[in-house]
Amino acid sequence: MAADRSKGASYPRSYAEALEVQSSELKELLVRHLTANSVRRGDFTLKSGRKSSWFIDAKQTACDPYGMILVATLMLRVIPAEVTGIGGLTMGADPVAFGTAAIASASGRPMSSFSVRKEVKDHGGGGRIAGVLVAGSNVAITEDAVTRGNSIIEAVDASIGARANVTLITAIVDRGGTVGAIAKSRGIAFVPLVTAPELGFDYEGS
Repeated sequence: MAADRSKGASYPRSYAEALEVQSSELKELLVRHLTANSVRRGDFTLKSGRKSSWFIDAKQTACDPYGMILVATLMLRVIPAEVTGIGGLTMGADPVAFGTAAIASASGRPMSSFSVRKEVKDHGGGGRIAGVLVAGSNVAITEDAVTRGNSIIEAVDASIGARANVTLITAIVDRGGTVGAIAKSRGIAFVPLVTAPELGFDYEGS
């Protein structure tokens, strides 16, 4: 097991080792990793313009060698077996999608990954999708953290526009508490790995 960058907590060193750990324990380790490395306290202005006393840079977990094992392992336990692709709006989704797809494919569960550009590319092949998104395939749309859900729903719409079947919406952290209702209204399941209350904060999406 590997040491936490801040607090000396131990984490699985590999996906094979993580497979031996129950989901509830992996989630506790993920909460610990996020709290130690991703949560910031202070005065912050969110993308929506709202003020908040806390901010989460979940990429500090998703891009960390041990954090990405936790994230990918838990993602692969909530993503349905029929899903063969994962992606979302760049850049928030990129480390989650790429890391999860790589670990899945290396373990014998082939999974492609893709990014949804924020704007349509006006040269080369054009379009908003970068990477591999197969028309007609079942995909999961992800994000590092969601508050009001605008970015992740934008990625859902772009993926549907590329003729993919969006089976699941997921994120490392649901800090807003509103995406579940939006996803339900679209007939799509929403399963975050960790919620704001589990990190000790109130939801801030309303």
